[in-house]
Amino acid sequence: MLQSIHIQNYALIESLDIDFHSGFSVITGETGAGKSIILGAIGLLVGQRADIKAIRTGATKCIVEAKFNISSYHLEEFFEEHDLEYEDGECILRRELLASGKSRAFINDTPASLAQMKAIGEKLIDVHSQHQNLLLNHEDFQMSVLDILAHDEAELEEYKSLYKEYKQTSRELAALIEQAEKSRQDEDYIRYQVEQLETANLQDGEQEELEQEAEILSHAEDIKASLYKIDQLMESDEMNLLAVTKECMQTLQNIARVYAPAEEWVNRLDSCYIELKDLAQEAANACEEVEFNPARLDFVNERLNLIYSLQQKHRASTVEELIALAGNLRTQLDAITSSDDRINELTRRKDELYNKVKTSARLLTNVRTIAAKDIEKQMQAYLVPLGMPNVRFAVQLTPRKEPDASGMDSVSFLFSANKNGTLQDVASIASGGEIARVMLSLKAMIAGAVQLPTIIFDEIDTGVSGSIAEKMALIMQEMGKADRQVISITHLPQIAARGAHHYKVYKEDTDTGTNSHIRPLDHTERINEIAHMLSGAMLTEAALNNAKALLNNENL
Repeated sequence: MLQSIHIQNYALIESLDIDFHSGFSVITGETGAGKSIILGAIGLLVGQRADIKAIRTGATKCIVEAKFNISSYHLEEFFEEHDLEYEDGECILRRELLASGKSRAFINDTPASLAQMKAIGEKLIDVHSQHQNLLLNHEDFQMSVLDILAHDEAELEEYKSLYKEYKQTSRELAALIEQAEKSRQDEDYIRYQVEQLETANLQDGEQEELEQEAEILSHAEDIKASLYKIDQLMESDEMNLLAVTKECMQTLQNIARVYAPAEEWVNRLDSCYIELKDLAQEAANACEEVEFNPARLDFVNERLNLIYSLQQKHRASTVEELIALAGNLRTQLDAITSSDDRINELTRRKDELYNKVKTSARLLTNVRTIAAKDIEKQMQAYLVPLGMPNVRFAVQLTPRKEPDASGMDSVSFLFSANKNGTLQDVASIASGGEIARVMLSLKAMIAGAVQLPTIIFDEIDTGVSGSIAEKMALIMQEMGKADRQVISITHLPQIAARGAHHYKVYKEDTDTGTNSHIRPLDHTERINEIAHMLSGAMLTEAALNNAKALLNNENL
């Protein structure tokens, strides 16, 4: 139940604090006084889009905060499901709108997403504005009403789960078929690429080895001549580097006994001699091995040209990338080969789910059909006393050819207010006053079916007056029982008189601008307010007596 609202710097409201009570309450006020402004502020708490134009001129931000008593509504599980902190018996919703365009939401002083605020807001309050009457023309709304009153939550949840799985499987199958068809078109080319890469028999590190070998083979004569020259320099009779080194060692050995540094030099020359001897041997062996081989050079160059060609074709920079590509292409071929099996499997699964969806849809239709008959009876019971003695209301269920997210039913609310009149879509033939009565009746039925703490009606009485308005007030009064709270914004005195609590919205001009206010009325103030609603600006004795009579009638 809505306990209180705090509004700051919203439109014409500088600061407003108001407490609310259980049962049936009414809000009255002159046109333009700010009733719609208060509704707009409440709308922010149920996740409606924020507009920075709503911020009061000169202010940097606006704040809307509402306190709810939720102790008797068993919402612990709902809070847990939406990762919200549950405080026993109380829920505070706050929305802040900054001049920068940013919007912040809080639930029990904890930052929350707009989706979370909307989810909890829909559990706590239902705002029926005048434009909601247009929803009667929408099948989604009609279906939602039917499902609420049918209490088909279990059947609907089961159906939606199966339908979701069916649609997902259908999408997977369609994507797989499309991919398979595309792949088959490319199969020959992919197979050619795989065969080309596999025929090449590429090896890791092969390119680097071949490039090095090609360099050696291309310069074989120069390499061999250089190695031969080294061999000659080290071991020829004319200039034997090894012999000279050894002779230097022997000469130093002769003086090492008397000249100490010579011993160290001998050791160093010995190391050099060993290295030079190894180098001379390796150079001689290499000289023997290096041979100009045109056939081998041609083979190596052809191999490299093949690699370079494949790299250019496939936009690869290494042999390793080509090997990886070959693996990917083989995988694609395998997928093409096995796609038929997967398609068959998904087709079987889709058909199986389709049959389950249809079975579940039939169960849902049965529940809805039973509920539709009950709704027709209840609507008759509500509407006849509301000035429509010849009214007929029907809930028409038409089978769909294919299932959709709501089942295999199309629903239409049919209506006729005249005797022997043809049943037609309610929104197309009903007047504004008739639609208002239909919506009130539906809301009354919904209120009895779901545990909704607070319902706010914004001029639900449009197009009606007199005794009909009084009967509508009685319905709202009845809705306000059983721990529910009904608040009606009205211009009709017959409805205002039925409220257990009466609030007046008014404007006040100050030096700083125009402010909207709301305050509760005591009994005397209520008499005067209702009298004004009856007679206008001039307060007459007759209007006062009539207002007293209306209030006394309410208290009977």
